[in-house]
Amino acid sequence: MDTPGSQSSLHRANLERVLRAVRMAGSLTQAEIARSTGLSAATVSNIVRELKESGTVVVTPTSSGGRRARSVSLSADAGIVVGVDFGHTHLRVAVGNLAHRVLAEESEPIDVDASAAQGFDRAETLVERLLTQTGFRSDKVIGVGLGVPGPIDVETGAIGSTAILPGWTGVEPGRELSSRLGMPVYVDNDANLGALGELVWGAGRGLSDLAYIKVASGVGAGLVISGQIYRGPGGTAGEIGHITLDESGPVCRCGNRGCLETFVGSRYLLNLLNASHGPGLSVPRVVQLAQRGDLGCRRVIADVGRQIGTGVANLCNLLNPRRVILGGDLAEAGELVLSPIRESVARYAIPSAARQLSVVPGTLGGRAEVLGALALVMSEMGDSGALPQPDGSLHPRSVTAVSSGR
Repeated sequence: MDTPGSQSSLHRANLERVLRAVRMAGSLTQAEIARSTGLSAATVSNIVRELKESGTVVVTPTSSGGRRARSVSLSADAGIVVGVDFGHTHLRVAVGNLAHRVLAEESEPIDVDASAAQGFDRAETLVERLLTQTGFRSDKVIGVGLGVPGPIDVETGAIGSTAILPGWTGVEPGRELSSRLGMPVYVDNDANLGALGELVWGAGRGLSDLAYIKVASGVGAGLVISGQIYRGPGGTAGEIGHITLDESGPVCRCGNRGCLETFVGSRYLLNLLNASHGPGLSVPRVVQLAQRGDLGCRRVIADVGRQIGTGVANLCNLLNPRRVILGGDLAEAGELVLSPIRESVARYAIPSAARQLSVVPGTLGGRAEVLGALALVMSEMGDSGALPQPDGSLHPRSVTAVSSGR
């Protein structure tokens, strides 16, 4: 056992710092590792050589700023991760490695509101199919990231609001999927995973403070503060959909009146167009019609954008994020929705916060949450498990650990 403060303890800590930096970035040059960890170039060079000799990382020639460099990434033998994303109308599963390469991905329609058991059956089948497709055994899986469209109670691991997922009452999704797959499962809500996906792979790369706003049947925000997802002590941080806009407004599923969600959720948006366009519309279809010049659809999207902007302005006044990333089907409307959001931010946010803020669409589309699920495993897994043991082997993984994304 290493003595705290000893040379061997310090060396191990430096190994873990390098591994974490590489794991969260996918690949880094040695100079980038030195900058991100604060370690000297000589220390990084020695650690990379040691990790390469143990088979933990691979080093490939590359260039940086016109100069020759060496890119460091985790080896395929370091293991793989699985992402599972439950939406209200879809199930998406992805398998990736620790070098941030997605090896297989598949999506299928599903009514997640109907039955939790049915949803887990489908997820289990899809995970097993993708593992077979990629040629990996289950013992190579380091962990599974699981996203659900509702808040997770960080103390119990259960879905925090039965009004959002009525068919999941009393279900602990992480424990349920872990028992089925025999793998560690890390759980979080879809907005947090969307934020993590955009932070690692998409429009938030290189930033340490941002908010990801997902507008779907409900409205949620994933908050990144100092490079970390902020969940709050009860796991409900980011429930921006329940900001009150009108105390006399429509009754929300949370029991209050006039919540932001009652003005911008997909059900509200589509109801506004029933009289003029008939039933059977979907948000993607409304966006498509608006882009083709349909005046009614354009007006509704603009109105919804202004309401979202009011919520974003409140967020800016509280947290002053550098960037707000819009996700969900509505983000495909581009400037038709983004311009009204910016107009409301300019009107209602503190001027200094509004000037510093950029409002952009997500770049990952419907994949943001499942990629965020992969990133969740990478952020939650311990670095010591990837370190070589004295005999050169990697530490075996546990199949019993379950996290609620804390």
